[in-house]
Amino acid sequence: MLNWIRGIGKEENTENENTKFTLPLKENLQSIFENLIRENADKNNADLEKYIESYQLLKEKNITSINQLKESITDLRDKNYKTTRALKDTEKKIDDRIQLIDQSEKYLKNKDTYQVYAKLKKSKQEDFYSEHTAELILFESAKKYLKEHLGESKTLAISKWKSELATLKKEKKNLYSQILEIREEVEQAKWYNNI
Repeated sequence: MLNWIRGIGKEENTENENTKFTLPLKENLQSIFENLIRENADKNNADLEKYIESYQLLKEKNITSINQLKESITDLRDKNYKTTRALKDTEKKIDDRIQLIDQSEKYLKNKDTYQVYAKLKKSKQEDFYSEHTAELILFESAKKYLKEHLGESKTLAISKWKSELATLKKEKKNLYSQILEIREEVEQAKWYNNI
């Protein structure tokens, strides 16, 4: 947008070689857009819609100077970074909860098979193991995972984790909609910078 605003002077210089136009640093951006809208209203200018949209956005955000515009763009970048970071953190928590739930369910499902295996005499364990290899491997894998991720806690709070998972999914959905809104604002800011 800054390049475009500076370019306004260049456009007027080509139209009026005798008149030199430079944008004062403290010029009110809203006034500039009001003038552009008035000047282009009768000319069927294709950019008129963008001028009006830009004016409304500047007015809505109470941006009157280039410095305020720069601050707004910086704030947008910071907000986008923070929201994206929060979304990634939430996605990581969701993945962790899904793994905990999955491994806990495998552990509980195959626990009885493992207990039977552990109680057998060594001579019968080999035959039992070959018949129930998948269940025993799943149990041992789940047991190892849970020991690493639960530490000293022996409690499998599956219902609590499912509740947390539902809450995290809602949070993710909310953060994602915020990111879409921010991206829309970023697209508007990009338009300003490309003009």
